[in-house]
Amino acid sequence: MVGLEGPHPTTRTVSGDREPAPAVRPAPPPAPRSAPCPAPRPAPEQASRRTPGTPTELMRDLRAEVGGPYATAPLAMTPPPGGPYQTHLAHVQVLGDMGWCTWNLCTGEASWSEHMYVIFDRAPEEGPIGLCELRDHVEPADAAAFDRALHGVLGGSRSQAEFRIRTRRGVQVLRTVLDPVTAPGGGIGTVYGVIQDITRAAEERSITDALSHAILPRQGSVIDLPGARVAVRYLPSESTAGLGGDWYQACRASRDRVLIAIGDVSGHGRDVIAPMARLRHALDGLGVTDAPPDQLLAWLNELVWHSHDGTTATALAGYLDPVAEEFTWAQAGHLPPILVSRGTARVLDAPDGVLLGADGRSCYGLGRVRLRRGDTLLLYTDGVVERPGRDIDDGLALTRLAATAVTGDDLPADLDRVITAVGGTNPADDACLLAVRLPLCLG
Repeated sequence: MVGLEGPHPTTRTVSGDREPAPAVRPAPPPAPRSAPCPAPRPAPEQASRRTPGTPTELMRDLRAEVGGPYATAPLAMTPPPGGPYQTHLAHVQVLGDMGWCTWNLCTGEASWSEHMYVIFDRAPEEGPIGLCELRDHVEPADAAAFDRALHGVLGGSRSQAEFRIRTRRGVQVLRTVLDPVTAPGGGIGTVYGVIQDITRAAEERSITDALSHAILPRQGSVIDLPGARVAVRYLPSESTAGLGGDWYQACRASRDRVLIAIGDVSGHGRDVIAPMARLRHALDGLGVTDAPPDQLLAWLNELVWHSHDGTTATALAGYLDPVAEEFTWAQAGHLPPILVSRGTARVLDAPDGVLLGADGRSCYGLGRVRLRRGDTLLLYTDGVVERPGRDIDDGLALTRLAATAVTGDDLPADLDRVITAVGGTNPADDACLLAVRLPLCLG
């Protein structure tokens, strides 16, 4: 593997597989004028009597004798001859679909491990590609990302990039990590890189994103509905892969109304995605019945109860009537909305309702609230207000206080400010936050 110690025996080099003879001692670079050139350090007596066990040890001893900056320069990686070392490296390259490379910026030489030629669909006889020439193989849409990584490593920083190249096999998606090594005289003398072909992983990620969107659509920063504007922020927890138990719905309903809903399936991880999807899509279908919110939740409760898998969930569903300026809603163990009106924010009184799945015969109360033009409703899951070590009532009070700054002029920005005020992304739970605004005028 190529690391800070240089190319390994499996690499191919532009000028051939040549390794510097360890017996040749390069002259140390001139010292700055402000300090005398350091005198070579005598080799330890013990080291002079023993025979180094490996070429690496021999090179280290020689450099210690030379002293100065050369003593701390990167060592060439020369593993012990024989044994399964080289075979293991070949297996690592194939199993990881990765290769490593070295670019010597002083001599212009480039060295590639064997699998690099497989990744670039290139014959070994063609030799490796130079670092700067590599950009010519990058797809134009990814050139900026590659340039940032290249400028970063030439500036002395470790850089990473994900980019696409076009080969005879088609477009391949690659990921690279580039490490700079300072030359003895200063400046970047060598760049070490590891490049991995992640084409298959990128395809799987694309499929995952498509399925995620089908389960819980990302409808853009603002959803424009008849007589209402809706903004959504869905925040997966740091431990989930883009989906969890939180869900929302915002869509047209009968009689020029808007159906608004939000919910949270108990639990974490992949196990809650399926019941979350069932609830969301069930409500999507039940919404065409024109049934009141309390009845919608009663039906969802039966669905969860008869699943017989121990699932429970919270939910809130309601109809916003922009013409009547009224919000009619019901809840099942869910946190109540916050109404923001004229610079004030208050938590609405919740009608009765227990968790979905707690009792198959549960009934749900119905709540109504009058709205004024310009008012905004905030709906949220417990992942917004709860934090480890913080009481949920304290989190709710903090959310209500943050809501007083919601103006409704820029709903996405309003939600971002609320999220920041309550502590940002919850590392332990996913979170969902909706802002529903009744415009100042219809039309």
